[in-house]
Amino acid sequence: MKRHEDKTMLVTGAAGAIGYATCEILAREGAQVMLVDIDGAKLEERVKALSDAGYTVFGHHADCADEQQVIGYAEAALKAMGRVDGFFNNAGIEGHLAPTHEYEVAEFDRVLHVNLRGMFLGLRYVLPDMVKRGAGAVVNTASIGSERGLAGACAYNAAKHGAVGLTRTAASEVAQRGVRVNCVMPGVIETPLLVGMLEQMFDDVAAGMRKLGEVATLNRVGQPAEVGNVVSFLLSDEASYVNGAKWEIDGGALATIRNDI
Repeated sequence: MKRHEDKTMLVTGAAGAIGYATCEILAREGAQVMLVDIDGAKLEERVKALSDAGYTVFGHHADCADEQQVIGYAEAALKAMGRVDGFFNNAGIEGHLAPTHEYEVAEFDRVLHVNLRGMFLGLRYVLPDMVKRGAGAVVNTASIGSERGLAGACAYNAAKHGAVGLTRTAASEVAQRGVRVNCVMPGVIETPLLVGMLEQMFDDVAAGMRKLGEVATLNRVGQPAEVGNVVSFLLSDEASYVNGAKWEIDGGALATIRNDI
């Protein structure tokens, strides 16, 4: 039997690199998947690609930081699939880069609105049905920025530190109701979000990619599917005793000190 046979999955930020790679993995492993994203055109392309490959998927266009639209995608998932067994609460943005003492207040609010408030809203409106049924698993997207200071990214860092706090709090509240909540902390992953940050940091994006890859002892940038595979595990019954955890997917960047001798 496939890992997610007869399971239903909900993924936000599903048109993005990590979100889509995860949707593809979940579908390949037997799940029905609802893809949610604010980019309607790209979402439609992603849904069509998976549908054409023979998978059972649904698309829902929504701004994951808007309360009514979050209520909408949660209800749409229940209507389309009957229940949500797994929720990848993944939508987010990188925000602009600037020193904290020069950071625009409006930009700080925008990033927190999407990355932290949006994550809270996902938990707020997807968890109730899981708790009612006494079953389910959630994975939030945090970051290695949840553990370290990233110069120029005060808003992103603050939101991703908050993501770990939301994860731990929710995990402590719903575990005895049969629901698990964890988060993943991707490191330097090759995504459009990363490219957007590199464009602000380096004149040569390719050179910047290589430079950032050096923070990992594996000496390379990670790929979206390498995050998706871990998310798939955490949403599966195989991870039945994993709760409130933060999984680093960073090539060893946080856990090790490079030694090139």
